[in-house]
Amino acid sequence: MASSILLLNLRGEVLIYRSYRDDVSRTEVSQFCTQVVAAKEASERPIVTLNGVHYIHISQNSITLVAASASNVNTAMIIQFLYKLIDLFKAYFGGDFNEVLIRKNYVLIYELLDEIIDFGLPQITEPEVLKQFITQGGIKKDMKDEQIIGALIQATGATSWRPEGIKYKRNEVYIDVIENVNVLMSSKGTVLRSDATGQIMVKSQLSFMPECKFGMNDKLAMASETQSLDKGISIDDIKFHQCVRLGKFDKDRAITFIPPDGVFELMTYRVTENINLPFKLMPIYQEYGNAKIEISLKVKSMFDRNLFATNVVIKIPTPRNTGKCNIFVVSGKAKYEPEQSAIMWRIRRFPGDSEYSMRGSVNLVATSSEKAWSKPPISIDFQVPMFTASGLRIRFLRVIEKSNYKPIKWIRYITKAGSYQHRI
Repeated sequence: MASSILLLNLRGEVLIYRSYRDDVSRTEVSQFCTQVVAAKEASERPIVTLNGVHYIHISQNSITLVAASASNVNTAMIIQFLYKLIDLFKAYFGGDFNEVLIRKNYVLIYELLDEIIDFGLPQITEPEVLKQFITQGGIKKDMKDEQIIGALIQATGATSWRPEGIKYKRNEVYIDVIENVNVLMSSKGTVLRSDATGQIMVKSQLSFMPECKFGMNDKLAMASETQSLDKGISIDDIKFHQCVRLGKFDKDRAITFIPPDGVFELMTYRVTENINLPFKLMPIYQEYGNAKIEISLKVKSMFDRNLFATNVVIKIPTPRNTGKCNIFVVSGKAKYEPEQSAIMWRIRRFPGDSEYSMRGSVNLVATSSEKAWSKPPISIDFQVPMFTASGLRIRFLRVIEKSNYKPIKWIRYITKAGSYQHRI
């Protein structure tokens, strides 16, 4: 795989350098640092070849992680490993990753790199396993034989992400379906583009070694159930956590897994068909020469009346030469914010199946510029609990464990605005 692993800052300075094979020299690596990173060309190409050496790299928080190799390697696997490396460092650094933390934890980082890579090949990358014998203070030297054996079994076993012997007085599992809806509408109100990207987060507080299984209203799963009236939804671009048993998902479209302990991302997905739009915007702009603009905007919530949206913020753009604004709203608060070049309309709670309106007049200041106003789109930000724009639903959730305990199950939904815009 990788002959060496490097961590570089924006200036191309080497913060961490670990060599695993002798086919790539330090001199060759320095060429990449000066010609690519220091020259600000690293963001253009994730794979760079210099003098027969391949440099596969990613960037995060002004840090460039590089894997160098002189052989023909699986670049997708290396990129996946580099992202896994960032997750591992964040797990040790309290969720952050930057140059200051790297300089403070030189010894820890080298110990981790020695443990997770052997002769350029990845070995153990699970933070919970590594934390059993590598801590912020270094390698644990007072581990008992039983602890060492347990850590090795977990690292090399079928479920390296979950240790044995976990026990809770109260067994609970939380599943959160979080979606971001992206919409672009024309000035006439027709949908030009819409999709929903989602993630399913799980918080597991379950004892021992449980097996969880849940099903969604996936179109392929619903098609196999002839008695179901629900045709289901078409789910694209599914990406699973390593704990999911892919063979069973391919067979019956149910997601079966032994969960890691704590909070983790079970899967991500995207839906592009039959998106349920949470809000409909109806703007009217009337321009009176270069002196005045009158704005009328109606916002209608399209979800059920027993639901509500929170923290709704509507950004209504105005020209940069805006002077005085007279604004009237029925609900919420609206005011002109010069730094945003827009009227910001904020509504703390927006009930379902409701319509609110805003009217305003904008007086423009005379300017010598002849450049026409670009008319950027109206955008809206919001959160709608217990609603999914894709229509995704979890149909069942089962937890099976040898001790037959009955856990408490929680399933929650929330839809947030991604890029939700209406042209004017």
